[in-house]
Amino acid sequence: MYREPRTSPIIPAYGELSLADLSASLLASLSDGSEAVGGNGPANPLGFPSARRACLLLVDGMGWEQLRAHQAAAPFLSELAFNSRPLTCGFPSTTVTSLASLGTGLPPGEHGMVGMQVADPATGRLVNGLRWPSEVDPVAWQAKPTIFERATAEGITVSHIAKGALAGTGLSRATLRGAVSRPAGSLGARAAEAAAALHESERALVSVYTADLDTVGHLYGVSSPAWTYQLAHVDKLAEQIASALPMGAVLYVTADHGMVDVGPEDRIDVDAIPELRAGVALLGGEPRTRHVYAEPGAAADVLAAWREFLGDRAWVASRDEAIKDGWFGPVDEAMRPRIGDVVAAATGTWAMIASQTEPQEPPLIGMHASLTPTEQLVPLLAFLSR
Repeated sequence: MYREPRTSPIIPAYGELSLADLSASLLASLSDGSEAVGGNGPANPLGFPSARRACLLLVDGMGWEQLRAHQAAAPFLSELAFNSRPLTCGFPSTTVTSLASLGTGLPPGEHGMVGMQVADPATGRLVNGLRWPSEVDPVAWQAKPTIFERATAEGITVSHIAKGALAGTGLSRATLRGAVSRPAGSLGARAAEAAAALHESERALVSVYTADLDTVGHLYGVSSPAWTYQLAHVDKLAEQIASALPMGAVLYVTADHGMVDVGPEDRIDVDAIPELRAGVALLGGEPRTRHVYAEPGAAADVLAAWREFLGDRAWVASRDEAIKDGWFGPVDEAMRPRIGDVVAAATGTWAMIASQTEPQEPPLIGMHASLTPTEQLVPLLAFLSR
């Protein structure tokens, strides 16, 4: 299996070229005024042109480097990418965090959804953003206003198109508040719903989400024929939406993260290594990036143990170091306790699994969440209907 080379970490370019800046710019381009989203930097940091109608296609798991490596499978998207530049998705490079950044126009340290599994300081338990616990109110957990709420308040018709099973979930309530759900189970149905939503209003923001490419990557790997074939279906979806745009409308295409393939030899089983479990109260995050919550008084020892054992297989930082180095962007003081006492981001193709507490059946091949270019860089593609 191809082994991803070790590189320096890609620190997300918050305020300049991140997913949060994409949604802030998108709202600014549709707005009559020029107020910044949530007061987070300039109103339109990416310089999007003014438009009355826009569609944002979010392809879960379509990293910039993977797209550039599969141009023959995705001719429409690859042509758009020719004169485009990538964005950094934010840290961790995972769906929960990226959807919140896109949904609020804020970096992770401000919206507080800083990983797939993070500690709730009030209860001392983990909150899983993909399998939302019933006792945690998503609106209270992520209380910042969304760009969809702000767009609706400005008289813009806002729609979100995805599989119906995603409507009303905790993650959707935390990140998509303000958008009207238009369920569509297939790629063809999503293209049709997007076209209808764009044509029904003179001012419209339409969000389309597809997770199939991410699912294929997890199960088969991003180096597999299955992933390449699925990318071709995504390419056709984007082309169909673009062909159906009203005159003057714009389509933006992006992703929430890239992905790396992790082989059996690159899996570090935290549950089987006493040094990595000593002094640990909770293990959060996911295999490519871990939030490690220490028992009282044990944070320094846990940090030293994880650094010593992992060596160059992960970038390991204390909470204060990760914040200082800008991994999460500016951090709201209320959100600091959600970040692990120790944060470990895998390098190369390593992964920190937990075979007993987080059994994977079947074992995942494609993974993401870290600071490598393959995971951090996502496309920013645009198509204007003339």
